[in-house]
Amino acid sequence: MKQVFSKNYWDDKDISLLVGQILRIGVILASSILMIGGIWYLIVHGQDAVPNYSDFIGEGKSNTTITGIIVGAFNQNIPQIIQLGVLLLICTPIVRVIGSLFGFVIEKDKLYIIITLIVLTVIIGSILSGVKG
Repeated sequence: MKQVFSKNYWDDKDISLLVGQILRIGVILASSILMIGGIWYLIVHGQDAVPNYSDFIGEGKSNTTITGIIVGAFNQNIPQIIQLGVLLLICTPIVRVIGSLFGFVIEKDKLYIIITLIVLTVIIGSILSGVKG
């Protein structure tokens, strides 16, 4: 990546490298957290009896809100650690779109800036329409 910042301009290859790095880091980080949480869960709860799934019991705010997931993960609650991995996996493509947007702004490619802003607006709108109050 040192080579990218030594030039006075960015081209399509540089943006592709940036987007690739964002995706690679995001997926590796998310899968690592998921693996740690999953293995930890099996160590602690692997011998537990199978729960009764005949009645649906919804999850509380600790597993369904961003604040609950982050606080629970920092308090070393295993379900929230697993949820944090899922959350990071969901955030990875969003960060990729934001990274692409920065690349296109630096490249001054107006058409791709507009397209990327539209994509980002659709993603954010979809997320906000599903957020629990």
